[in-house]
Amino acid sequence: MTTTTNDLFAPAPVTRFHVAGSDKTFPVRRVYCIGRNYAAHAVEMGHDPDKEPPFFFQKSPDNIVFGDFPYPTETSDVHHEIELVVALHKGGRDIPVEKALEHVYGYGVGLDMTRRDLQGEAKKLGRPWEVGKSFDQSAPCTALVPASKIGHPDQGAIWLKVNGEIRQEGDLNQMLWKVPEMISILSRYFELVEGDVIMTGTPAGVGPIARGDVMEGHVAGVGNLTVKVL
Repeated sequence: MTTTTNDLFAPAPVTRFHVAGSDKTFPVRRVYCIGRNYAAHAVEMGHDPDKEPPFFFQKSPDNIVFGDFPYPTETSDVHHEIELVVALHKGGRDIPVEKALEHVYGYGVGLDMTRRDLQGEAKKLGRPWEVGKSFDQSAPCTALVPASKIGHPDQGAIWLKVNGEIRQEGDLNQMLWKVPEMISILSRYFELVEGDVIMTGTPAGVGPIARGDVMEGHVAGVGNLTVKVL
């Protein structure tokens, strides 16, 4: 990237999604993630989805990668979480639910990779989750597919296989908080801006991966993601 005469060093490069079927790119501003957004996953993590309001955390934009996943340091328990990715091309505050989809540029398939042992320690101590969630290369993703081509998927299969064996399986209609609701709720707490990305939660079946594993993810109407663990 270019630098100004006042910069002490060149700024970090901007993370950009490719856009399927186009030479355009989508520069990323922030990455918001919703926790426990499928009831069965909430239960497997030891929570009652009927008693829990939505909550969010963030990954860093440069956590997004397009390729293989290097097994991270300081952990022995890394889990896969397959997710629908939402990319915004318009922002705002207090966005009404009924207008929220107007802010969506497109969709992708992503993995919210998690150092589960470190996240678990943080939970026990009441500390933030960053070491468990927002580590380097923790969000392998596909290119984006514009909503103008596929519409706004709100039902259909979402699944993940590891080495050909199904691990996670669900339907987008099982989200506790739908995409328009997530956008609206987030906009109460943050001013959303074009370039913001939302990872929309994962169905049940999360589990550990190991070096050499191949993860294959799918979201109906959006696409497929294949990632090897290095």
